[in-house]
Amino acid sequence: MYEERPSRLTGAVVWQRTPEHPEGVRPVLPDGCMDLLFSEGRLLVAGPDTRPYVPGGRPRAWAGVRFFPGTGPALLGVPAHELRDRRVELTDLWPAARVRRLRGRIEAAPDPATALEDVALDRAAQAPPPDPLLRRLVECLDAGRPVAATAGELGIGARQLHRRCLTAFGYGPKTLARVLRLQRALALARSGIPYAETAARAGYADQPHLARDVRQLAGLPLGELLGGQRCEQVDAVAVGVVHGGVPLPPERVPRLQLPVVPGAHQVLVHGVDLGR
Repeated sequence: MYEERPSRLTGAVVWQRTPEHPEGVRPVLPDGCMDLLFSEGRLLVAGPDTRPYVPGGRPRAWAGVRFFPGTGPALLGVPAHELRDRRVELTDLWPAARVRRLRGRIEAAPDPATALEDVALDRAAQAPPPDPLLRRLVECLDAGRPVAATAGELGIGARQLHRRCLTAFGYGPKTLARVLRLQRALALARSGIPYAETAARAGYADQPHLARDVRQLAGLPLGELLGGQRCEQVDAVAVGVVHGGVPLPPERVPRLQLPVVPGAHQVLVHGVDLGR
């Protein structure tokens, strides 16, 4: 079971995951974020991902604070590219004695997630404020703006932008744009938007482009990623339905939920006779 809530730290999210059956473990997908994690006495940091991460070992409880893209490195004191696609012990980044004190504080708390959030808030109070340029960059790319146009709007050169992105996000601006686009597409698809419309609204060239990018970044086809329960809704105007030999007008045709057919871009149903 996974639960999350907005954090008292601006832009962050506090989350908890209780143990689940191994078959229920889903991959952690790239999202542009970094996380401070606690599980069974261990404090860890999850760096920015460029590929799916599947937790190994037996299922266990986790608590975490997920930082808004680009804000984690300043809070944790390490460039994002050093942690790309990695999970590391906090003792690798901070003094061991300090981490032991924090671990004891979290273990003694009634709610580990809230105690972990307090650690993040304390750290944020000592760290410099987030770079407004980086937040604006995320907002522009998440809105689907091209990287070159965004750099021009921000008044920053391509090389400088790339260097700052490596430090803040762990990878360049084009990869960041792909990751944010993936998250937009997943949100649309999970809400029931048909795949072709999802592709268009998320900023892909077409549905095959969406399928390729999802497989490359998430490691699974979109249908499997959503749990295999997605259905494409077929609109009445695309369906020819006959009842007792008489065609029904579109307003009298029921909405149909048809399973997604891999590789299919459109489903048309004709000649369905509801009277037989």
